[in-house]
Amino acid sequence: MAFKPQAEDHETMSEINVTPLVDVMLVLVIILLVTAPLVTQSVHVALPKTAETTPEIKDQPLQLSIDAKQQVSLNKIPVADLASLEIQLRAVLAQQPDAAVHFYVDQSVDYKKVAEVMASVQHAGVTKLAFVTLEQ
Repeated sequence: MAFKPQAEDHETMSEINVTPLVDVMLVLVIILLVTAPLVTQSVHVALPKTAETTPEIKDQPLQLSIDAKQQVSLNKIPVADLASLEIQLRAVLAQQPDAAVHFYVDQSVDYKKVAEVMASVQHAGVTKLAFVTLEQ
């Protein structure tokens, strides 16, 4: 416990000097940061080889696409207009309420066309829409 340096006052201080405590804790943190990478070890395991499997997906996502000629297709079947697209999507949603739509758009398609198709998808009631892009 620390005392006040005044000789005539005999009261004790109720404060703790935390500077040494902070110094010790910082040293411990530095030691931990230096030794942690040295302690971790990897175990090399030769895994057995099996036949390639594909995961079971209960409900395949719908494939909605717009090609370079502005043609809209649902599951690779051309759609006449946006009204028939909405009808087809509503029919699918009646059977699969949580159906997801993967949206493929050619890079040359105008944004106006993309926005119109997205509005039709939203009017049909689709809540899961994902844009699919290619990695470069």
